[in-house]
Amino acid sequence: MDELVLRPAGPADLPDVAALHLRARAAAVPAMPPGVHGDDEVRAWVAGWDLADQDVWVAEADGVALGYARVHGDWLDDLYVAPEAAGAGIGSALLDLVKGLRPAGFCLWVFESNAPARGFYERRGLVDLERTDGSANEERAPDIRMAWPGADPLTFLRGLIDDVDEQLGDLLARRAALTRAVQPLKGGPWRDPAREREIAVQMAVRAPALGADRLGRIVDAIVTESLDAASDG
Repeated sequence: MDELVLRPAGPADLPDVAALHLRARAAAVPAMPPGVHGDDEVRAWVAGWDLADQDVWVAEADGVALGYARVHGDWLDDLYVAPEAAGAGIGSALLDLVKGLRPAGFCLWVFESNAPARGFYERRGLVDLERTDGSANEERAPDIRMAWPGADPLTFLRGLIDDVDEQLGDLLARRAALTRAVQPLKGGPWRDPAREREIAVQMAVRAPALGADRLGRIVDAIVTESLDAASDG
């Protein structure tokens, strides 16, 4: 193989990128679940990428595309290597490129079942942040959010915490408003311990690291303070 070249993709590269994507996804089964879109759909999707809005880089040798990476904002959306070029360092070269493009850090999603990809990222300094049951992805397969925390990991991770806290603030405001609205229908600020326990158990499915007991205490505090806020109104 001649020297590996990394270069930004242009519109003329997108058909080759789509073909590479399809071959790499197919070869990764069963570590990755099969794609849910047909080949023609994937080709049309890739052809529609706005290259002014995202960074797409191609790794090639001898004029043949052997891998590509796609970055949008602070997310690594794709990193694929042609099956016949696996183990040749192309994935590492593309990942190093992305680290250079996003020195402050970035996140990505990887399927929980994809042990080779998870190991690849872990060996190169990425860390697990959260796990999901897969209900939010098209394949409905459990996945893991990983991150490269960049040159200043504390700042990067605190930024992610700030994002979560902002969402929590919005959710707590909605919870308090709904608590206020439901009180007249209940006939007063009485509580239902069985329902609160059920809420904690259901939340534990989404946040198993916290568990139902810890989440029960959190639910208790939320309900207590929401009722107190409702009485102020």
